[in-house]
Amino acid sequence: MKVIIKDLKREYDGFFKVDKAVLQHEKFDGSMSREIDRLNLDRGNTVAVILYNKTNESVVLVKQFRYPAYVDDGPGWLIECVAGIKDNGEVSVARKEVMEETSYKIDKLKYLTRFYPSPGGCSERISIYLAYVEAEVKTKKEKYFGTGNEDIQVIEIPLARAFEMIKSGEICDGKTIIGLFHLRDELEKR
Repeated sequence: MKVIIKDLKREYDGFFKVDKAVLQHEKFDGSMSREIDRLNLDRGNTVAVILYNKTNESVVLVKQFRYPAYVDDGPGWLIECVAGIKDNGEVSVARKEVMEETSYKIDKLKYLTRFYPSPGGCSERISIYLAYVEAEVKTKKEKYFGTGNEDIQVIEIPLARAFEMIKSGEICDGKTIIGLFHLRDELEKR
């Protein structure tokens, strides 16, 4: 299907970027739409990693403050899988983020899925990987990490409890929920 961009203007250029497009797109009947305005929040693409400890049958997650979740009458502090903005290759970013946020050194990553979390207004695409970890590959014993302004608590939760926390709303981050369901599917294949 065809898209014609008539005008494209950067409306905001900070940590995030906002572009406004005037466009037409082909409709399902083959005709072209009228000119419409569309905004795109460009925050870059993200790589996320589900860390699974086979020995303990648990997942290693992180808890950190997220201002947008706080503003929306949410808890503010969310329990999430490790993630970071993809500024290089996905695998290298995944390894770096896991080390920075949890101090686990990971070797093998298994690709799980890729999705758009909010395609109505944001071009971000999230790729999720799985890594198996053991306590022996953790490089530090601390429970709190982060670089710059990050303040991250590492928590290890039995997998069954993580699914209870999804049902109760304690885990409410989309990439984490999607990743945990993919993990469960991977484990059922064994």
